[in-house]
Amino acid sequence: MSQAPYAVRNIRFGTKLGVDIKMEDTLWAGLTDSLIKTPMAITAENLAEKYGITREDCDKYSYQTQQRWKAAQDAGHFSAEMAPIELKSKKGPIKMEQDEHPRPQTTLEQMAKLPPVFKKDGVVTAGNASGICDGAGAVIVASEEATTKHKLKPLARVVAYHVSGCEPKIMGIGPVPAITEALKKAGLTLKDMDLVEVSTGCHHNGCWSVTNLPYIECRGTEAPPFTFLILFLLHSSI
Repeated sequence: MSQAPYAVRNIRFGTKLGVDIKMEDTLWAGLTDSLIKTPMAITAENLAEKYGITREDCDKYSYQTQQRWKAAQDAGHFSAEMAPIELKSKKGPIKMEQDEHPRPQTTLEQMAKLPPVFKKDGVVTAGNASGICDGAGAVIVASEEATTKHKLKPLARVVAYHVSGCEPKIMGIGPVPAITEALKKAGLTLKDMDLVEVSTGCHHNGCWSVTNLPYIECRGTEAPPFTFLILFLLHSSI
């Protein structure tokens, strides 16, 4: 995300004399819904207002995710997933082998002191919203035929998936119908899951998803194998 460029619209074909040339931050544009002209964080504010999610709820949920990350990190659950890279610095090579973004040392008292960022008396703060930071990940998906042919042992199996559309101004509600329908397709329930991962842009979205699904218990410090449900909610208007 740090490499997202600034753009100048229509400059390829020239501009009229006297017309100001405006630069656009493509990072901010990417985090703004193009159909309703609304920043992603405001959709979280809309969700909080519509369903009575409080600032305290958001802070507690965010704090909980930080502590769960620390428990899993300390237990070494991420070790096999990390591919360390070496960076050059003035002090010499630096080995990057751990996510720098989490701040498990943060306290609820510290979070409570942070002001709302996007709306007066709102719930989105720098402490309970997801950060804008760089990262990369990859996963290999193969057919059963391919794994047999190449003698590969799969780590997991895709059992079912579902795409749900929702109103753009409350896009964070998406995991609720998506998870519900995916489980129906698989003939499973949330009680069959050992671990549920919902990736959303702001913790208010995750908070709403968790409180409005009949049963979710994340046990992030247990060892595999898991019955594992993972759902990535993309910020898009459908």
